[in-house]
Amino acid sequence: MSDSPEDLRLARCGPRDVTLYTRPGCHLCDEAKAAIAPILREFAAALREVNVDEDEVLKERYGWDVPVIFIGQHKAAKHRVDLAQFRKQLQDAEAR
Repeated sequence: MSDSPEDLRLARCGPRDVTLYTRPGCHLCDEAKAAIAPILREFAAALREVNVDEDEVLKERYGWDVPVIFIGQHKAAKHRVDLAQFRKQLQDAEAR
């Protein structure tokens, strides 16, 4: 992590704050967002989408490796989402 504004925001995230790093036209990103939507509702979790192309640090960090999903401050998935694992990660995050 760096002192970039996005890294500082991510450091303040709580266990119900989910961040989706994405870019326009990314079909895997669209699939991931649709797949996790019911689980986010189940846990009353908030989703924040961040376009990596709008931040040079994130663009360099993730390149074409999107989507990347964080739960709180912890990376939960990259490229494809295992929904059972994602649900468990949200449960574990709440328990911390």
